[in-house]
Amino acid sequence: MASISKSNPLEEDVDTGEEVQHFDDFTLASSWERFISDIEATCRQWLADGPKNLVEKGAVAVEDSKNLFTVKHELKNVAKSYCMEFYFQIDNNGSQQAGIGNWNSNSHDLQLCFGVKDFLLIAPQSASGVLLDTPESSKLLSAVAIALSNCGSLWPAFVPVHDPSRKAYIGIQNMGTVFTRRFEADRIGSQVPVKLMHLEGLYELFVSKFVYSGVDFSMHNFKVHFMMRLTYQTFPYDEEDEEIDMDELMDDKADTAENYGSESRNKVLWDDDCPWSEWYSAEDPLRGFELVVTWADRTVESTLEMAELENASPHDAEKWILHPILSPYLGDPSHGKRIDFASQLLCLVEALDTSFAAQFMEDFVSVENPSSENIKTSVVIPPPSVLDRVIKDLFREGSKLPDFTKGEHRLSRALKAAPLESLFTQFCLHSLWFGNCNIRAIAFLWIEFVREVRWCWEETQPLPKMPIDGPIDLSTCLINQKLHLLAICIEKKREMNEEFLDCIGSDDSSDASVSMEDHRKVDKRRNTSSEADLQRKRDSSIAEDTSNQLRFERKTERTNSVNQSPTDAIRRGSAGPVGTMMLLKSRQQLHAPFTQDPPLMTEDMHEERLQAVEAFGDSLNVPGQLEKDILLSDMSAFKAANPDAVFEDFIRWHSPGDWESCEPKTTEPSAGPSTKGSKDEWPPRGRLSQRMSDQGNLWRKSWNDAPALPADDQKPLLDPNREGEKIVHYLETVRPHQLLEQMVCTAFRGSADTLNQTNFGNMRQMTSKLEQLYLIIKSTLGALQRNNLPDKAKTVKDLKRLCMVFESVEKLVAVAASIHRKFLDASRLAQVIFSDFYGIYAPTMGMSSNDEENKSRTEMEVSRQEVSLRERQVVSNLFSPPSANQSWRKVLSMGNLLNGHEPILREIIFSTGDDVNNGIHYAAAADVAATSDRKGEEIETHRMYVSGTSNDLRVGLSVTSCD
Repeated sequence: MASISKSNPLEEDVDTGEEVQHFDDFTLASSWERFISDIEATCRQWLADGPKNLVEKGAVAVEDSKNLFTVKHELKNVAKSYCMEFYFQIDNNGSQQAGIGNWNSNSHDLQLCFGVKDFLLIAPQSASGVLLDTPESSKLLSAVAIALSNCGSLWPAFVPVHDPSRKAYIGIQNMGTVFTRRFEADRIGSQVPVKLMHLEGLYELFVSKFVYSGVDFSMHNFKVHFMMRLTYQTFPYDEEDEEIDMDELMDDKADTAENYGSESRNKVLWDDDCPWSEWYSAEDPLRGFELVVTWADRTVESTLEMAELENASPHDAEKWILHPILSPYLGDPSHGKRIDFASQLLCLVEALDTSFAAQFMEDFVSVENPSSENIKTSVVIPPPSVLDRVIKDLFREGSKLPDFTKGEHRLSRALKAAPLESLFTQFCLHSLWFGNCNIRAIAFLWIEFVREVRWCWEETQPLPKMPIDGPIDLSTCLINQKLHLLAICIEKKREMNEEFLDCIGSDDSSDASVSMEDHRKVDKRRNTSSEADLQRKRDSSIAEDTSNQLRFERKTERTNSVNQSPTDAIRRGSAGPVGTMMLLKSRQQLHAPFTQDPPLMTEDMHEERLQAVEAFGDSLNVPGQLEKDILLSDMSAFKAANPDAVFEDFIRWHSPGDWESCEPKTTEPSAGPSTKGSKDEWPPRGRLSQRMSDQGNLWRKSWNDAPALPADDQKPLLDPNREGEKIVHYLETVRPHQLLEQMVCTAFRGSADTLNQTNFGNMRQMTSKLEQLYLIIKSTLGALQRNNLPDKAKTVKDLKRLCMVFESVEKLVAVAASIHRKFLDASRLAQVIFSDFYGIYAPTMGMSSNDEENKSRTEMEVSRQEVSLRERQVVSNLFSPPSANQSWRKVLSMGNLLNGHEPILREIIFSTGDDVNNGIHYAAAADVAATSDRKGEEIETHRMYVSGTSNDLRVGLSVTSCD
């Protein structure tokens, strides 16, 4: 039989020379030997490839490890199939790492237990993956050891044994021709002996592995190397409290903001002093902290020293490593599960999409309107009590106007919206939380809002949160401009009412007293005016009232009589002389008058005026009449300030370009010549321009018709009653989509300005990200500033994408605020933690919907940071003493407490060695020295790794012996 088997390969070699290398090895007499040969061949291949090539060929990275990889190979025996895995480590450059630290947080479980680097793991392909038969596990381990010895490998090999819950292993490592290491690990899952809960008992357990059992440990000292790592964790939220909070949060979205602001909420939240807490309470993005405290390698000789170490403070440890625990919501898009600005802005965008279905806001609340039937019946309409609270909050009168620049970013004004503290912005922010921000709830709130505005107008009550003077800011949205002008009209209306009452009480006064009153007005204006007042524009949208009209007519008659007697004229309403300019006829100083400001106008009023000018030109139409009234008012004020003035004097002051001087430039009156020169060359040589000299010129006709009246006594240029009614009518009849477009712009700016008030310290990444947010908002909202949306569907889609970006930045702001407030006295630590989080979170900015990217975001984790000595107290304060509710759940069985916190995990490494300097003449001596932690001075003979708590204990033991 043997000869036949031998002849066949030779005949095949003659026929074909391609199979010369194949032959039958008759030394493999059994299946078990063939099994060993298969292991040996696989290991030789892995050794030949090396770590870098194995990664290129498809080695898989181990989960939760950055540089640990594994390759697999299936082995088949007669009875069973096995899976052999090779674990190896490489650095970022692809080269194999030189060693492994004892406390590497990314290490494999077997690396921690036995202090190895690369290793083999062989397990049967079964449901449990462990070997329950002791002889089988020993035989398998022997087979692997033989294979590794044949191929010259020093890899340790491990086999799982016993029940899977015990995480038990046995292993072996051939360290050369002299030394062999054997490994064993097991776990106690419950009822840990009291002695093994303390360091003294663990010390005696380790010593018992290399001394006689009869030795009294208390009478002898044994030098043992000791290292310890304790892991502390802040208390997580109580599950019961968390469920209650979620029920309260989701019970009624309509009452969210009001419930948060009610006095019944006694629980102090982490963000109570954050700017967004007025509207909602955010979940703390930092759910807790994990602190790893390490005692470096030291030598202990007795149980007494171990007892002292157990009572030592964590502040005495050599190294602190802090690991922030992030909330899961940071990596997962909310999709409506969370309540914040971004989620409510998304609801507002959906309301905008619905607003095109009706002509008026009342249509969305009317039962008879067909468009209201298309709205989902499930929309939330808050009860009347909530509506009353919102209206009262909006129209609550304050002692002073709010700071309209509060929270304003330098790019805020680029958004056509309203300031954060203005009435309309507060309405928009309230609408985000009113109901679920659907179009029906917004319609209810808007109708009540306009009704309250009309009441303020009709009752002459101040409009809260709006300025009552100053120019109209045309960079804001139209509704804010309208409300600003309405507030001014209300104030002027109130002043007129007061003047009417004063006028009734002074009907019997004489003209002399009126003249004295005029003198007092002039003196008062002179005392309180400055040069800047000449350029100041005060409000002129004053209504005509009965008393004002009577006074105007009376003043006009008196002024006409004064004009008939120039010698008795009295200068009134003068703001002071204008340089050295003199009146042409009387040679008196020319005075500049106080004039009425041009009437305040909103953006749509300016557009109407320009359209009318383009349509009618210079004819006397309505806009032309407005300019004529302004010119007539200026002329009347000039006549009152300069009783002896002529038309040419007014032109020289009001329109110098229409006065053509015939004098040398040095003697030009406007250049300020000396008085003496003026007298010698009087009157100054000059004439009116051609357009002012034309027959029937409108300016000269107006001059002849203008009475001499100071600005205070003139008829107002615009009627506040008329303008106020027009504004209220606009608010009552505004188209829903026009309202929602302005609400969207204002709500985005208001939300961004609120986040901009957050105090996050000196985190430059956050400052830059907020600036990017404003730029993105500006570019996206540009379509809403046009009169007609070019593509409604595309605009709504862009707005929803903007909400995703806003959500990402909002989460970043919450993280920055949470980190900053927790590390106020450790700014370096706060900066490095946030920078690490920013690096893994910021690149997406919410713009990607890729599933793989979302998955990686969900599983993101910040790295661990080392804590310096001066920062330890700040970190220690994060571990607040446990409450009574938290303390009863734990029985403190271990020492080394940190502010009352027991370690959630205690890891200890005991080791002892033996001197090897006596000489090793074997070829493997260099390998022994390399694998030893003592660099050739001694070899580690015993090593025991202990991890667990008072209810869970795991022990891994490795023993090196000379076989």
